[in-house]
Amino acid sequence: MLMTMNETMNSPGDSDLPVIGIPAQTCQAKWVVWEREASLVPQILVDRVAAAGGMPVLLPSLPGIRSAVKHLDGLVMPGGPDVGPDRYGAPRHERTLAADPRQDAADFALLEAALARRLPVFGICRGMQLLNVHLGGSLHQYIPELTGNSDHAPGPGVFGPQQVRVEAGSQLAKIMGEEIPPVPCYHRQAIDRLGEGLTTTAWSKDGIIEAVELSGYPFAIGVQWHGDEDGYDQIFKALVDAARQ
Repeated sequence: MLMTMNETMNSPGDSDLPVIGIPAQTCQAKWVVWEREASLVPQILVDRVAAAGGMPVLLPSLPGIRSAVKHLDGLVMPGGPDVGPDRYGAPRHERTLAADPRQDAADFALLEAALARRLPVFGICRGMQLLNVHLGGSLHQYIPELTGNSDHAPGPGVFGPQQVRVEAGSQLAKIMGEEIPPVPCYHRQAIDRLGEGLTTTAWSKDGIIEAVELSGYPFAIGVQWHGDEDGYDQIFKALVDAARQ
């Protein structure tokens, strides 16, 4: 069962909790009587990090935000808008949503700084795609053209369950096992050319890459599905355990 943020913060030894950074998305939001631009992270992601024993810290999309990395013990790169195709040298597909250059710049800077410090990194959906592009890879911008269906994103805000095959002996398999229940997907894009040093560790039945890890690196795992929504704590706990090192 997931612990709440307050329960985790009030637990013994909370001063020693590993600090896990989470990039925030800048967007219009409503709360109480206000409707303003805000920096947001889904509460479920905050709770998942806290429940695993980490102290989540939100990182706004600001110039110079990479300087915050020296205060972190780990980094979660969450889902979000499409990565700008200019980042991997491709023209924009008509189905690709407009990128947020401010967020792309901040997220790539954070990821670069985290990898340089060899911090544990967990990429979710867009976060896995960022990791791939940062390492020289590219993306399929509209996977229904490959699969012939919209099973990976059935409708706005609707997750599509996917059965995935996990590579035996991979770090992911050691954390979650080789056979896992269907995972919740919500993505219209996916990895095309694999980034340097990445290894594919899970695939959907229709051949879409659903997980990668960085070879020779202490802990850098990306999942294309929404690992914040799947109800399994193993990867978050593994991230926090690595952050304690």
